[in-house]
Amino acid sequence: MALAEAALRRQLGKYKFRDLTIEELKNVSKAYPNFTFSMNTYTFKDGSQKDLLNFSGTVPVKYGNSYNIPIHLWILDSHPFAPPICFLKPTANMGIAVGKHVDARGRIYLPYLQNWNHPKSTLIGLIKEMIAKFEEELPLYSLSSSDADRQSELLSYIAKITEGETDMKSRGKTGRNEGCFNKITVVGAGDLGIACVLAVAAKDIADKVVLLDPSEGTAKGGTMDLEIFAVPNVEISKDFSASADSKVVVLTVNSLGNAQTYLDVIQSNVDLFRGIIPAVSHYSQNAVLLVASHPVEVMTFVSWKLSSFPKSRVIGVGTNLDSERFQYMLTNLLKAEVLAKDAWVIGEQGEDKVPSWTSCNIVANQTEAMAARNSREKVANRAMEILKGKGQRSWSVGLSVADLADSILKDKRKVHSVSTLAKGCCNINSEVFLSLPCILGTSGVIEMVRLEEDPLVQEKLQSSAGSIHDLQQQLKLISIET
Repeated sequence: MALAEAALRRQLGKYKFRDLTIEELKNVSKAYPNFTFSMNTYTFKDGSQKDLLNFSGTVPVKYGNSYNIPIHLWILDSHPFAPPICFLKPTANMGIAVGKHVDARGRIYLPYLQNWNHPKSTLIGLIKEMIAKFEEELPLYSLSSSDADRQSELLSYIAKITEGETDMKSRGKTGRNEGCFNKITVVGAGDLGIACVLAVAAKDIADKVVLLDPSEGTAKGGTMDLEIFAVPNVEISKDFSASADSKVVVLTVNSLGNAQTYLDVIQSNVDLFRGIIPAVSHYSQNAVLLVASHPVEVMTFVSWKLSSFPKSRVIGVGTNLDSERFQYMLTNLLKAEVLAKDAWVIGEQGEDKVPSWTSCNIVANQTEAMAARNSREKVANRAMEILKGKGQRSWSVGLSVADLADSILKDKRKVHSVSTLAKGCCNINSEVFLSLPCILGTSGVIEMVRLEEDPLVQEKLQSSAGSIHDLQQQLKLISIET
């Protein structure tokens, strides 16, 4: 459909950068003549509404056969400096294939949207990436007639979403939608707990932060200073009920008893968690538990068992900090930016962590493949050597925790290397948690990202899994054993 420029100019009267927007829409209309444009009211998650330009049509995708995938895009009034809101628009005989880039409502998530940056990012570029990602993983499938009947109610809801409507009603300009209230509870008022609170406050990712101090005695120096200097939106409490309705609960507590052996230290932490996890799980039954206590793999396992939460909502901070540092070093110190985007540190925290990759370079022949692998391993080894000299201080772990909480609360669907249940991965058959690249969102781990097959890496992961499982077997876990 030809773009009616005069009409669009009138409709886009309130758009801040109308001319830039129109130029982009001309390019879209030229490349994809089937798209239709209109102005409609879009309702955001907080209940606020805006009249926004939107367009819908189909994009061609080759997945064995050729398909036309229907999409629906909303253009914000700050375009092109803000990315559009994107949905699939399935017909009645189509089902949504939930995956890396599409959720159950049909909302589309892409790296291109996450990294949107004008003038580099354009609508044409977005559509091209959309096509490329859909060709890797088809987002829709054909329904049988009986399936289509069962799907009708879901499609009705999706239609409302893509037309800018939700089931949330506006509560007035000054009101806040309770369902959108982002609350984080940090359990433990030691240096790490306070570092997490300050990092979360600095990133401004939560409407309220509760620092829960379950220890006996008077306020410690750190918590007293938080009260003295009145950090905004931070509450300090010893009452577990203060954590009620948290979206994320961060566990930072570690036992400071007089344990003689490493096993005794871990057992003390297990005993401590028995009094904490059931309480916070009771008050925040839909929360994501984010474990930063040591050893993180074992304590994440303990948290999972004590909470009875699904595995997707119990996550350890794992090697997220190591991975972020690793990628930074590859990009900025070793000038290996191409490698960095697929590079991860995985396994268990400590000396046994290993570098790995989520994709491999495509090369012409086996000789080039071997040369590329050797070159990559040399660069990775240099980066890992540099990593050994970087300790993990409380403030750096706090920043890592805030980074993870940000991805969860904002449903960023960003990939992080976090401790997750590794059973079924790399021929691991025991219930152990190891750091693996995972896509994070509001429901915790959405999907584990597939690693490149490397026998040496798999062997190291299996070895870590074996030692962690042996350690777990020695703990007194009677009350949480399966």
